[in-house]
Amino acid sequence: MKILLPIDFSRSSQDAVRFVASRETLLGSNPQIEILNVHAPVKRKPSFLFGEGALDDYYQEHAEKLFSRARRTLESAGFKVSETMLVGVPDQTIAAEAERYKADLIVMGTRGLGALKGLFKNSVSTGVISLAHCPLLIVRGKHDEFPDSLRVGIAVDGSAYGEAAVRYTLKHRKLFGDHASFTIINAVNDYRGAAMTNVTGIALPTLSDKDIDQLEKNEFEDTVSKVRPIFAAEGITPDEVKLVGTPADEIAAYARANGIGILVMGSHGYNRLKTAVMGSTAAALAAHGIVPLLIVKSPKIEKTAVKTAEPAKA
Repeated sequence: MKILLPIDFSRSSQDAVRFVASRETLLGSNPQIEILNVHAPVKRKPSFLFGEGALDDYYQEHAEKLFSRARRTLESAGFKVSETMLVGVPDQTIAAEAERYKADLIVMGTRGLGALKGLFKNSVSTGVISLAHCPLLIVRGKHDEFPDSLRVGIAVDGSAYGEAAVRYTLKHRKLFGDHASFTIINAVNDYRGAAMTNVTGIALPTLSDKDIDQLEKNEFEDTVSKVRPIFAAEGITPDEVKLVGTPADEIAAYARANGIGILVMGSHGYNRLKTAVMGSTAAALAAHGIVPLLIVKSPKIEKTAVKTAEPAKA
């Protein structure tokens, strides 16, 4: 497995490094880890005053301060790392380097700005969600420790993106620990108080509790039945959780209250503006959740049967 680990001086970035260092089960598969520091370019006038050689030294010195700390953490855990320093627009440069490196996964911290605030303040993680083609694992919030074996919550919505998230998770089970557990999470529509009408627009009688329960059950079953066979093929029987209401809010609240160690979900990969306008659940969870979030963008991932006995090869 090839992991790209962009870092800066933030607490969330340090937590991202510690998350990777905690993946003891990955050690047996000899993962390749590239630590990346992207430095925003110095403006033209100050750059001229520095001189080209001095500016290069400045970039390298800044990067080395970051690399030395991350290197120490990862190597003490048994991982081998490489280091790359680049100059450019952070989100664009991270996405381009992931493509060049052929990364299987990007792991990075985020400050967790609100969805709109993150859009207009140029949130790097929001930009990477939009631009990168490989899965992205976002670490946010303060974490004292990360156990090797995690309780993995996989949010599904009946789409190919949700199925891709399940397939990626099972293919890379070593990322979650030998004794990881899995929970399928689906947030169904809230039918209570819904105004139901017939074809002529005339209001129908209010739904009974029994009717509402049946609608929720049917919606949940339609969604979850699509991914059960994927788990069954791997000999896994996951827990199943039905939530009701706005997906991002309900999933984040459930994860916090129930010991979910990491959330996994598929994403359509909207661009920044479309994400803000359409309210991407992945972007909302990245902005407001405190549990590490793994976003799988491509519905093309592993359409064939998944074999998990062997670790993913880099």
